[in-house]
Amino acid sequence: MDPVRNPFAPGAGTQPPELAGRDQIISAAETATLRILQGRHDKSQILLGLRGTGKTVLLNKIEQIAEDAGFLTSFIEAPETQTLAQLMFPKVHQVLRKLSVIEASRKAAQDGMRALRNFAAMFKVTIGDVTIHTEPEPGIADSGNLEYDLIDLFLRVGEAAKAAGKGWALLIDELQYLNEKELGALIVAIHRINQRNLPIIFFGAGLPQIAALTGDAKSYAERLFDYPPVGALDAKAAHSAIQQPIEQEGERIEPDALDMIVSNTEGYPYFLQEWGYQSWNAADASPITTTDVITASHAALKRLDDGFFRVRLERLTPKERDYVLAMAKLGKGPYRSGDVADQLGEKIQTLGPRRAQIIRKGMIYSPGHGDIDFTVPMFDDFLRRTQIV
Repeated sequence: MDPVRNPFAPGAGTQPPELAGRDQIISAAETATLRILQGRHDKSQILLGLRGTGKTVLLNKIEQIAEDAGFLTSFIEAPETQTLAQLMFPKVHQVLRKLSVIEASRKAAQDGMRALRNFAAMFKVTIGDVTIHTEPEPGIADSGNLEYDLIDLFLRVGEAAKAAGKGWALLIDELQYLNEKELGALIVAIHRINQRNLPIIFFGAGLPQIAALTGDAKSYAERLFDYPPVGALDAKAAHSAIQQPIEQEGERIEPDALDMIVSNTEGYPYFLQEWGYQSWNAADASPITTTDVITASHAALKRLDDGFFRVRLERLTPKERDYVLAMAKLGKGPYRSGDVADQLGEKIQTLGPRRAQIIRKGMIYSPGHGDIDFTVPMFDDFLRRTQIV
């Protein structure tokens, strides 16, 4: 069929044509943003899930919801190489600039700029071409303690947003790359904003270990956030994610072909998009058949092997590769750390640092005490298919 009309969109954070199975998360975000803007309390949210489950897509959707509700929004992807202070500075500056042109919030926004200037100086943030035309205010966001200074900064932004009759929605993806100190400072700042009933809400997303990491950083985090799980779609939602876009283009897919796609992808949203995309292109005409899906599966796996999977494998050192290969040789996870050690012929104690480093790289996580598993769905299949002879 015509590849130009192909409705599927496999990509990092790319909005799919049918955002199936996520109604509850979207509805909760809509309610929370509206409540915050009306001066009512609601919890911030952290989306938890493996790679390829659509967390970034949902954050993008929530950002749009917040903007439609009247929020200024700041979307940040936390890389491994920048500090939270470096990430926050340009986003906070942008929000305060927007608030400074509103008469009702001009003075409060200028006060925020003074705090931001201090913050940048204390944490040695490179301002670049950004110029803050305000005098610093001693004693505000200038302690050098990230936890205290981020509170000052958030309070100033919240007060300016409230004066303007607006809110501020901060969205941070890949939260697992923040260190414990940064995560703790963020949690404390959000907690203080809640206590002051200011119109700021936070939406984050990260790998499953984030729930435990927030609890380790601050014990009250479990009461401060909701943690919606973002996993594989159930059968009904997975069928809808494939069938609806095809039918909206006036084409059809045979029921057996649809079932085959859902089975091959295990319901993971990124894989559904990849199989849908390849199945459309493999079909000469409507309806898409099982023969088309079989052809598409070869193309989909090749694309995943050459990109989605291999890029992640190449981030590992040779010793770290040995570790994940040992996991895959054991079959499907989760895996006991002791079993991996036995597979490698090493003591579990000596493998601890290696295991911790692979976790820091976001390749594996611990779903329970003594257990480990891959953060990338079907990664074990890829290793057995391409790396294990």
